[in-house]
Amino acid sequence: MKALVVSALSPDYAGCAVAEVPTPEPGPGEVRVRVMGASVNFPDLLMTRGEYQFKPPCPFTPGLDFAGVIDAVGPGVDAARLGEAVVGGARLGGFAEQVVTDVAAVRPKPAALSFAEAAAYPAAYLTAYVALVRRARLEPGEWVLVHGAAGGVGLACVDLARRLGARVIAASASPDKLAAIADLYQPDALVDVRAGFREQVKAITGGHGADVIYDPVGGDIFDESVRCIAFDGRLLVIGFTSGRIPTVSVNMPLIKGFSVVGVRAGEYGRQFPERGRENIAAIDALADRGAIRPHVHVELPLARWREGFDMLSTRKVVGKVVLRPDLAS
Repeated sequence: MKALVVSALSPDYAGCAVAEVPTPEPGPGEVRVRVMGASVNFPDLLMTRGEYQFKPPCPFTPGLDFAGVIDAVGPGVDAARLGEAVVGGARLGGFAEQVVTDVAAVRPKPAALSFAEAAAYPAAYLTAYVALVRRARLEPGEWVLVHGAAGGVGLACVDLARRLGARVIAASASPDKLAAIADLYQPDALVDVRAGFREQVKAITGGHGADVIYDPVGGDIFDESVRCIAFDGRLLVIGFTSGRIPTVSVNMPLIKGFSVVGVRAGEYGRQFPERGRENIAAIDALADRGAIRPHVHVELPLARWREGFDMLSTRKVVGKVVLRPDLAS
């Protein structure tokens, strides 16, 4: 089968190439899935450079989220599952024509979603759910400022926060992306961060500030967020796509009465397995009834993986890039 293989770590993807590799066979308790879509996430890019927390040894195949059809089962797995449309998540393996994973790591594909949409939602919406529900304990009517709102995790937060009854401010440095977000999800307000956003957020919220700030960007965005958060607010640290990990003087949370809260959705589920299962069930239920709508920016054949990676790294994406191994190049 064909798979994207990382044979060496490199900042410019020089160690990555699509290659022919042996088709994997499922072992006990495992299934093999014919991949119909695998979404590109920032951790996938970071792993090719050895810059993510999880550092698999080379060679490896990245790909966190995938959707497809079960085409083989290992010992101990009900053969009736053959042909089942599923969505799955694993730390590795999605960018391939077929992936083997534990049967517990796949679940039925939401009927309301296409394969590409199903591949696009698991990590992004799980991150948004853990951030808003578990870590921020969001209340209906609260103001949520979403930075990087056009990215995969940002757009998922815009969508989910609205479904949870929050008032949403979508923030981006691109007017075109803001227009796309407005068209897709109709947030309560839009903020162009290029000239600063502190005063804009204060004006939108009537001087109150944002109750919850969702920050996958870090750097200067985090620094200014400290200046427009409400008393008793929650500043959610999702990641650092800007490249700079910021710091905060602890007198600021003291004086302004806000919390800085770290969000690692996968680790949260590993630390609290029962809650982790509840989190996944919650986003699956929302997806199944069409209450959330993951947006796929583009679908590309596996051979065009570099194009997809570049689109994500240069922030040209609204929503998700999905690689389709079943598409001809």
